[in-house]
Amino acid sequence: MIWKLAEAKNKLSEVIRLALDEGPQRIQRRDDAVVVISECEYLRLTGSKPSLVEALMQGPDWSELDLTRRRDLARDIEL
Repeated sequence: MIWKLAEAKNKLSEVIRLALDEGPQRIQRRDDAVVVISECEYLRLTGSKPSLVEALMQGPDWSELDLTRRRDLARDIEL
């Protein structure tokens, strides 16, 4: 349903009830609009995303990677 802002302010409880029972409720203000959705719907849409630390910890095991610099491969350059 599309609500005008003034009407949505006066009937906020109803807007919230309808968002919970029937689905998203759109509130229109001049040229802008917002949508009121339930928390369950919001969580479903956004999903559970791991933090950067969790993502890195779940990645490949780099403990065996040799990161030492080889000293024998220096190149000659003219200055």
